[in-house]
Amino acid sequence: MKNIFYLSLFSLTLLKGQFSYPAEDFLGGGIGYSPMYIKLDSIPGASYLTNIGLNPKEFDDPFVVHGGEGFAHVTGRWRIGGYAGMGGTSVSTIPEIKIFIDGNGNDSLDANEVSKMYTDELNPSIKAKFTFLLGAASVEYVMPLLQDLEISSGALLGLGRVAMGIEQTSANPRWKQVFSNAYGTMSETGDTLFYSVATNEFDNPDIRPGAVSGVLKDVSSAFFNFQPYVAVKWQFLERLGLRISVGFNKGTVRQGSWKLNGRTQIGDSPSSALSGVTFRTMLYVGL
Repeated sequence: MKNIFYLSLFSLTLLKGQFSYPAEDFLGGGIGYSPMYIKLDSIPGASYLTNIGLNPKEFDDPFVVHGGEGFAHVTGRWRIGGYAGMGGTSVSTIPEIKIFIDGNGNDSLDANEVSKMYTDELNPSIKAKFTFLLGAASVEYVMPLLQDLEISSGALLGLGRVAMGIEQTSANPRWKQVFSNAYGTMSETGDTLFYSVATNEFDNPDIRPGAVSGVLKDVSSAFFNFQPYVAVKWQFLERLGLRISVGFNKGTVRQGSWKLNGRTQIGDSPSSALSGVTFRTMLYVGL
């Protein structure tokens, strides 16, 4: 009976030593590469991509945000840190082309109109790329499990930016053509554009670009991001460890805040949610 008592007392002493670290054991920090796998409930604007022949289901799901993360203990079991990353996913296609003579001018192929398949090699390529950028600070509370193993709960709070770029290219671009003016010819002084019009358009012309090899549109917006998470940290070497985090991302792009090509605000753009499960892995150097 006495042996059982001493064995139980010894076991409790060991457990207390494992779970009740002194404050100085939490000093230190670490930094390392931290890819984030994020599975969004929906990608803003993806439902409209079918209008240009793209299948939004072909986006990577989840997609990877490549970034870096760091952390440092501040007091007791509280830890602060930061995360910055960028990533995205893309889809593309090269459609077949049917050309036709639009007899009635309705811009659609009717049953009695002449048509044929296009057989040349200049089919347009269409590509859409969704990008996700995030910069955030983290605050978390640490709970030790074993000597080199701990669990923590916290949240990332910061700013993000999302963009959907749509590129349509009809031919192989040449270097000189990239720098040509799509509307006309510039004067030698560079302050006047010469734009030719038909006789019946001279009084009130519409200024439109001429033939170009490609068109790129980009819609983007900034948003506030909040991501609560639970993390497990394992210090498997003296200065090297592994950290795994599982969380839920929550961000919202406000209605009307989307911009075209980074400057022109789109007033009727919808509110978009950026919500989904996240999974981060981090191989860090530190304590």
